[in-house]
Amino acid sequence: MDRRTFCGLTAGALFSGSIQPLQSETSQGDKKPRFTHERTGEGLFYETREGRKPHILLISADMVGPDLYHPLRPLSKLVRIPAIDSLRKDGVFFSNAFCTVPLCSPSRASYLTGRYAYIQGNGERAPEGLETQLRDDDIIFPEYLKAAGYVTRQVGKCHVGTKKFMDAFGENDQPWDRWSPPIFDDENFLAYQRKLGVKPQKYSREIVFRMQDRKTAGNSTGGWVVQQDGKPFPMQAQYSYYLGVKAVETIEGLINNGSIDRHPMYLQLDLFDPHQPFSIPAGFEEREAELRKVMTVPESWRTARSRNFKRAPDEPEIIDIYRRYWGLYDEQQLIDYRIAYILQMELVDQVIGMVLAKLKELNLYDDTLVAFISDHGEMNGRRATVDKGVYLHPDIVRVPFVVKPPHSFTSPNSQIDSPVSLLDLSQTILQAAGIRPEAKFDGVSLLSTMEKGEGTEDRTLLFFGGWHVGVNFDCGIQYCAANGKRYLYAYNCTSEVDELYDLDDEDASNLIAKPEMAAIRKEVIKRLGEALQSDPRWGGYWAEFRVARFHDLPRTEGDMQLFTMPA
Repeated sequence: MDRRTFCGLTAGALFSGSIQPLQSETSQGDKKPRFTHERTGEGLFYETREGRKPHILLISADMVGPDLYHPLRPLSKLVRIPAIDSLRKDGVFFSNAFCTVPLCSPSRASYLTGRYAYIQGNGERAPEGLETQLRDDDIIFPEYLKAAGYVTRQVGKCHVGTKKFMDAFGENDQPWDRWSPPIFDDENFLAYQRKLGVKPQKYSREIVFRMQDRKTAGNSTGGWVVQQDGKPFPMQAQYSYYLGVKAVETIEGLINNGSIDRHPMYLQLDLFDPHQPFSIPAGFEEREAELRKVMTVPESWRTARSRNFKRAPDEPEIIDIYRRYWGLYDEQQLIDYRIAYILQMELVDQVIGMVLAKLKELNLYDDTLVAFISDHGEMNGRRATVDKGVYLHPDIVRVPFVVKPPHSFTSPNSQIDSPVSLLDLSQTILQAAGIRPEAKFDGVSLLSTMEKGEGTEDRTLLFFGGWHVGVNFDCGIQYCAANGKRYLYAYNCTSEVDELYDLDDEDASNLIAKPEMAAIRKEVIKRLGEALQSDPRWGGYWAEFRVARFHDLPRTEGDMQLFTMPA
C-alpha cells in the first residue's frame, strides 16, 4: 500500500497483526451515532471505518526548547537524541510547530481538547476566580478513543485537573496534577526505589540563581543528584526513567491479559523532564565534560549584561519582571544550566528509546502511530531568562512535533516546514483512529499534509498569555511573508512595546521599530485584528487592540462599546 492509499484509508486501517482490506468510508447517515457519554448523549462522534484501528503512543516531554532538537539551531548539533531522531527518520517532523500558550496547563488543555484554552495560567499562581482546570463537560480526545473501543492508559503528568484524566483513562489512573514531579511523595515511586536498593535523592551540585541584590540565593533549578547517603544515584532510579518503566509494564500488562488482542491500545506517556528543577543522575560525567569544552551563552545574555541587566527600550516590562525573577547574573551559572538542560534531555531520549525498544520487541512498533511533542519551549538563557512565561518569543512558542505513522505509510521520512499547531494533534490522531467527532475544533488533521509532504503557509495561528510570574494578557500570531520569511508578532496588553521576531533567528531580537519592517508590521497588525475580531472568544483582546492600534488598523465605523443592535 503506498502513501496516498494509506492516507485515504488510515482512519480505519487495521494495524494490529496483518493488514486487512478496508471498506470505503461511509457517510454519517449510514453510521450509527456514538457518544463519549452514552447515558447523557454527550460527545457525539461517528466511526468512519470498519476493522481494527492502529495502536497509538503519545509521548510528551515538558519544556523542550528548539536548542534541543531544531536543525537550524547550532546547539542542537551537540545534543544526542537517537530515539527521537529515529522517530523523525521513520515519520514526519513538523519544523514549524507551535503551542497556543507557552505555559504548561493552558497548552495541555489546548492540545487535549483541540481548542484554544480558556485557561490562561498555571494553577499554582493564578488568583481565585480564574479557570485553572478543564471543566467537567470538556471532552479530551482520549475520551473519544476510549468510547470507540481503545484500551486507554496514561503514565505521568496531568496538570489540567485529574477529573478529565479519570474520564479518559479510568478510575485506576494515577496522574499527578501539579507542575513539579512527586519525587518525594509518590509512594509507588519510593517503593520502586527501595526495590532497587536506592535511597531518595539530594543535590550534590545545585544551580541556584540570585535575587535582585545579586547576593542572596534565589530560585533553584536543580542540578546533579546523589543518594541521601552520598552514593551515586543510578539513572534507573530517576523519576523519568521510572515513568518509562511504568509505560513498558503497562504495554506488557495489556499483552499478558489479552487486551491488545481484543482492542487497539492508546498509551499516553507524559514526562516532566527536561523541565527544571533538573535531577541528573550518575552516568553523565563524560558527556558533561564534553559539553563544558564547547558550551557558550547566548549573545542576547551578553547584551543584557552590557546594560547591567536593565530593560532595553524595545523590551516589554514583562521581560524585566522575568529577568529579575530568575537572576541569571553569573555567566558560569548559565553555562551550568545549559549543560544540565541538555543532559536532562538526553536522559529523556533514553527513556523514549526504552519504550520504543519494547514496542519493537513485541512486534508492535510497525503497527503503532507514535507522536512526540512538548507542551512549550524554553528560553535557555536568551534575554537573560530561562523557563517560559506570559510573553511571546520564538523559543517558547515553538515546540517539537513528530508523527511516526504505522508502517503502511510508505517511507514518509520527511520534514514539513509549513506552520502547524499542537491544536492539530487531536484531529490527526482521531482521524487515524477512524473517529469523526461532531464538535467544533480549532485544529485540523495533518494526515493530508503528511501525504502531500507540505501544508499551507497562509494559516493564522494565535498565541496568548495571562497570569504566571507576572501579569500580561498578550496575544499574537505567526505570519509568513511573500519572501518566505516567517515572523512572530506579539501585542502586550501591559506594555506600549509591540514585538516582531524572525522565527528562524537563532537568538531573535525585536524588529518592530526597524524602518525596513514597516510593511510587515502593518500587515501583522491587520491580520491579528482580523483574527481577534472574527471570534467572540477574543472580544476582550479586540476591545483593547482596536483602541491601542487604531491608527494601524483598517478604518471601521461603529460603536466601540460593541453594542448589539436588534436585527
